[in-house]
Amino acid sequence: MNGTVVKNQLIFDFAAGTLGYSKSIFASTYLYLNSKASMVSDTFEDILGENLFNNDDIKPKNLKYKDCMIKSEGYVSKNTKDINPITKLVGPIENIKWKQVYKGFKEFEPKIDDKDELKLIKMDPGASVPVHSHGGKEYILVLKGSFSDEYGEYKKGDIQINDQQIKHTPVACDKEGCICLAITERDVIFFGKYGSIFNLFTFIKSFFK
Repeated sequence: MNGTVVKNQLIFDFAAGTLGYSKSIFASTYLYLNSKASMVSDTFEDILGENLFNNDDIKPKNLKYKDCMIKSEGYVSKNTKDINPITKLVGPIENIKWKQVYKGFKEFEPKIDDKDELKLIKMDPGASVPVHSHGGKEYILVLKGSFSDEYGEYKKGDIQINDQQIKHTPVACDKEGCICLAITERDVIFFGKYGSIFNLFTFIKSFFK
C-alpha cells in the first residue's frame, strides 16, 4: 500500500484541489518537508494548468494589468511554500500541550471541522505502538525524529500510507523519539495479547470525540 503510486495520488489530488481540509494540511506539510514530493507536485500543477488552458468550455477574460493587482495598502507578498503549514495551524510544535494516551505516547488534536481525524503524535525515544491495523487508510508524516516498523525506517519528510490489510508495530528511534502528523479515516484495530483491552479503550474514547 505504501508505494509511489498511492503517494503520487495524494499529491495529484492536492494539486487538483479535491482533498478535504485535513488531508490538504497533511499534503501541504509533506510538500513543505520533502523536496522530491514538491517537484512532483509542480509537475502535476503544470499538467493540470495546461489541461485547464486547453479546456474549450472555459472562456478566458480580457483583463488589464490593473485588474490583477491587489489594492490593499501595506500588502506584503509572501511565498506560502516557505511557511510550515503546521506552524500556521498550531504554532510552534515546542509549545504544544500534549495529552498523554499511555506511557511514552502523546497526542494533540487541532480543532478542525472535517470528516478525517487529523492529529499530532509524539512518541518518546524507544516507545512503541502495539501491533495494529485500521478500518480505513492511515496517513503518517514524520515531522521530527524517526520511527521504524516491519516495513522500514521513516525519517523527517517521509510518509507512510496504510490500509486495513497492513499490520505494523511502529517504534520510535532511541535517540530523539518521533513527532508525526497523522490521519486515520477509521478507528485503529489492535491485535496481540492486549489487543482486546486497547480496542475497548478506543471504543470508549470514540464517545468523547
